[in-house]
Amino acid sequence: MTEAEASRRSGEGDSARAAVLRGMTVEDVPAVLVVERATFPADAWSEGMLRGELADQPRTRHYVVALVAGEIVGYAGLAAAADQADVQTIAVVAEHQGAGIGGLLLNELLAEASRRGAGSVFLEVRADNPQARGVYDHFGFEKVGIRARYYEDGTDAIMMMRKLGDSNG
Repeated sequence: MTEAEASRRSGEGDSARAAVLRGMTVEDVPAVLVVERATFPADAWSEGMLRGELADQPRTRHYVVALVAGEIVGYAGLAAAADQADVQTIAVVAEHQGAGIGGLLLNELLAEASRRGAGSVFLEVRADNPQARGVYDHFGFEKVGIRARYYEDGTDAIMMMRKLGDSNG
């Protein structure tokens, strides 16, 4: 990520305007785990899972954090191989949700997927998370299937896909 990309600011909401994105490092793991556990209490990733994802960066992974006033308030990750990319995760703390930070993070993942030559991006979203579904719909993702009982608590995952080059988002 270039310095210009790292300092990019969004025009949606006060938090997003104040948010700065930068590449995630292993030093960020403790703060990211706080965000992860607060956002996904039933199925939070472990420290080992996060470190494993970062170990594949930049080869097949791209992880960024969103900071507001120097504090990590969100993060997101992408896996990319050949012509396909997968959004691994996007999380924003509750106090900053709905302010455009999730969209800022998703824009960065889509841009990285494009830079890596991916033709499409896939993701799974909890069926009981209409706010996240709304963001993905806004960014041009379409439902392509369901993974029944995908999450530990038995909730289904809705599989979504977006072809890159679409003008949405």
